[in-house]
Amino acid sequence: MKAFVLRSYGSPDVLELKELGKPEPGDDEVLVRVRATSVQPYDWHLMRGEPIVARLIGELGLRRPKISILGADVAGEVAAVGKNVTEFSPGDEVYGMPLQGGFAEYACVPERMLAPKPRNLSYEEAAAVPLAAGTALLAVRDHGQVQPGHKVLVNGASGGVGTFAVQLARAYGAEVTGVCSSRNVDMVRSIGADKVIDYTRQDFTRNGQRYDVLIDIAGSRPGSACRRVLTGRGALVAVGGQASRWLQPAGHVFSVLAAGPFVSQRVSSADVVNCEDTKRNLLALTELVEGGEVSPVIDRSFPFERIPEAVAYQEAGHAPGKVVITVGD
Repeated sequence: MKAFVLRSYGSPDVLELKELGKPEPGDDEVLVRVRATSVQPYDWHLMRGEPIVARLIGELGLRRPKISILGADVAGEVAAVGKNVTEFSPGDEVYGMPLQGGFAEYACVPERMLAPKPRNLSYEEAAAVPLAAGTALLAVRDHGQVQPGHKVLVNGASGGVGTFAVQLARAYGAEVTGVCSSRNVDMVRSIGADKVIDYTRQDFTRNGQRYDVLIDIAGSRPGSACRRVLTGRGALVAVGGQASRWLQPAGHVFSVLAAGPFVSQRVSSADVVNCEDTKRNLLALTELVEGGEVSPVIDRSFPFERIPEAVAYQEAGHAPGKVVITVGD
């Protein structure tokens, strides 16, 4: 098979297209013929080996990458199954979140991280869903505990996670306000935001409004300022933040969480990477997608051979919605 291999940390140029042997699925794994994958900050943080604090605490390899093939999301067809797999058979259309291996023509995915592909999505659309929508689902449903009638603010509403968070909050019956740049105002409104704040013209922490839940994806304002816009028993859910070489976005999330014991609001972080309920969450997302309540927003699609270019484009930080990759025919 063909795969883009990561041998060392660096820019997208370090991703090398190689011919490798097709992997064999383990007992609890499914071998997926990858038809599409997507690119997200998780991928290029691994590629860069940043923030460096993640290397020092062992989440990343200290000197070289622990993961050799990036690509957290996959959508495709089952090619083979391990002996303990009971829910899938060769030929099934699936999608999932293996957290690695998607930048290849074949990937082994644990059965617990895979679900049937939504019937109304193409492979490219399905590949845009797992990690971004899964993160948004944890933020909205589990940590934000969004209920009908809640007022929800999504800071970073135009990105991959943000576009799903807006739609999910609406699906759970909330009144949603999205924060984004001028060029994305119309798009954010089109996916269901009741109100949109252009951050180039207005600081959402100083407009006098109060919200029941703030989903903070952009990490553009300090945690203390974010808590100022919440009701006394509101919830602040930190998802990400602006990247830096040494500490961010981890530093922003940690600083938000550190204040939790000392404030009246609920403070938490949505961590889809270490979530044990991936399959359950994928099935919940499938139901919402097939019901027409949630739909992926795709900014641009690249062919497999241009994965380094796609990673560079996503890393630049201006893509509204998701960047996807078509693998094969």
